[in-house]
Amino acid sequence: MTDCLFCKIVSGDVPAEIVRESDRALAFRDINPQAPTHVLVIPREHHPNVGELAAADPGLLAEVLREANQVAVDEGVAGEGFRVVFNTGPRAGQTVFHVHAHVIGGRDLNWPPG
Repeated sequence: MTDCLFCKIVSGDVPAEIVRESDRALAFRDINPQAPTHVLVIPREHHPNVGELAAADPGLLAEVLREANQVAVDEGVAGEGFRVVFNTGPRAGQTVFHVHAHVIGGRDLNWPPG
């Protein structure tokens, strides 16, 4: 999609601090981090939200989650705990409509979230 920010990151048209990549997924630091570790993991292929990705390509969703876990390992937060969040829809706080998993850790995370 030509107007999608995350598609532009995938294509290299918009810079991002990449921390991991695979053939089908990309992980980069959030520009407005909410914790010491805050990395976004996206599929390279455009899907608007996690529900649509799950319906279209469950294997790709599994890869996004594997990459999210590996980000937590690489960032040193896997042992102490981390959160993986998919905001789906505007009322849930989704602002970029290209599915993305937030990997958040490195501090205490309260429940319920915001």
